[in-house]
Amino acid sequence: MLYTIATVLLIISSLILIASILLQSGKSAGLSGSIGGGAEQIWGKNKARDYDAKFDKVTKVAAVFFIISSLMMAYIQ
Repeated sequence: MLYTIATVLLIISSLILIASILLQSGKSAGLSGSIGGGAEQIWGKNKARDYDAKFDKVTKVAAVFFIISSLMMAYIQ
């Protein structure tokens, strides 16, 4: 019973972890972002920063659940 719960928690946390990492934007925009990104910094940057902060928190929580469920499965076996 406990093994099944740990397995389900591991699968769910790994899927959430993969999705949250893939949905995060890159930290550097490159050369094109430095040339044409002046207006985006003023108007659209706060929205992107808000989404990145949410994805960062989701990633951290999913990583903690992933590690806990992995350790539970290793302990059970």
